[in-house]
Amino acid sequence: MRKTLSLAMAAIAALVVPGVSSAAPANEVKWVACPADVAAPGVECGTLKVPLDHRKPEGRQTEVMISRLASKNPEKRRGILLTNPGGPSEGLTFPFLLKTLGLPQSVQDAYDVIGMDPRGLGYSSPSTCDLTEEQIAPGSVPPYAVTQADVRKRAEETKAIAQQCLKSSTADALPYNTTANIARDLDRVRAALGEKKASFLGYSYGTYLGAVYATLFPKSSDRVVLDSSLGAGGWDVEGGRMFGRGVEDTFPDFAKWAAAHPEHGLGTTPEQVRAKYFDLAARLDAKPSVEGINGQGFRLMTFVALYGTGDEVFAKMAASWKAFDTNSPQPPQEVPEIPRIQALLAGRLHVICGDSDWPSSVGTYERNVAVDRVRHPMFGAAAANIQPCAFWPKPVEKQVLPNDRGPRNVFVVQNERDPATPLAGARTMRRAFGDRAALLTVDQGGHGVYLIGKNKCANDKVTEYLLSGQRPAHDVKC
Repeated sequence: MRKTLSLAMAAIAALVVPGVSSAAPANEVKWVACPADVAAPGVECGTLKVPLDHRKPEGRQTEVMISRLASKNPEKRRGILLTNPGGPSEGLTFPFLLKTLGLPQSVQDAYDVIGMDPRGLGYSSPSTCDLTEEQIAPGSVPPYAVTQADVRKRAEETKAIAQQCLKSSTADALPYNTTANIARDLDRVRAALGEKKASFLGYSYGTYLGAVYATLFPKSSDRVVLDSSLGAGGWDVEGGRMFGRGVEDTFPDFAKWAAAHPEHGLGTTPEQVRAKYFDLAARLDAKPSVEGINGQGFRLMTFVALYGTGDEVFAKMAASWKAFDTNSPQPPQEVPEIPRIQALLAGRLHVICGDSDWPSSVGTYERNVAVDRVRHPMFGAAAANIQPCAFWPKPVEKQVLPNDRGPRNVFVVQNERDPATPLAGARTMRRAFGDRAALLTVDQGGHGVYLIGKNKCANDKVTEYLLSGQRPAHDVKC
């Protein structure tokens, strides 16, 4: 179970206090000491009261926590850069992480880099669904449905999870912990910091958050960078199915690498490496590894490993496969604390299930799985499997979808091969924004472009846009 949980946490990460005067008005940031696990050199933390339901601004309030890595160059400072690392997950540590990833000093001079734990997550009024270890184990991605009966079995499990969320101590906030309200919280942060406009840099799920922000607040959104983009509908039922396509798009990079390194014993051609994947999955479905990892765990592990790229990542992935092939122990992995995973999954369910109206018929997911098991055989029958969202209440407001009404200030940057947010999704986001957006595609694999993918061409173009506002007039490639 512990090993399975470590794989689940990797998938979750994928797609991560004494104060001053308590008399600060609700529309002002109350600066406080950063929590110990957030504190980093140069990082400040603050809290802000925001409406639980933004349609009732004077009604019940909730609290969000933000972090700030402030510019130390007043002559070059031009404003704030709101950030989101994806997930949905915590974002307080993200400004400092961007700095450690190599955020150019020129960008640090130009902006106060702002992070935020979205409502329902981390230090921002966290949510709970009282999940057990067994419920946590699959993580954010449903287990691979080997047969249609597996879909029905998973339906019962997810129904129980949804009911727990609806009966939990934080259920009253559940209808309002949505991407639209997180975007409204971001704009409250902008106003509380005294800024007329805010730029935005978001990855993965953060691309949908940025898209919603730019859609709801076109006049206050400045320069918007959407890195590794979800489709225009965010993480809805079709967005989740995209994982299946993403694995098919990305796996050939690893297969080619492994074939060129026959010492790992996975095959001497990409076709043989792909066949080894199906062989291992079937063997582990029939008999789990010495550590109890079955075919579902192996498929999930491969999906997560494809987030990275390059010799080091692929060598670790190949070593793990070889351990499965020889029924040997896997390399040791750090197992995160159960309460943190539980809170993260609960907060994530609140958001993705509350954003859009998911199909409620189990038969719909059975059909989706049957189609995607054939169309995307490596991972499609996991990506299309049923989620607790099928048993969620109807959203309290209409889903916010990106549109072309607003300034030409959206820059979508995307690897051509991405396991979690494939290029096909980014193209739907690009089309939804119309003339507002331009798309930069990068000829590489992995999840994450700017600073993560180590592509100088892409890094330079994003940095140039953040600094000068000069974005390519048309779609371009690196």
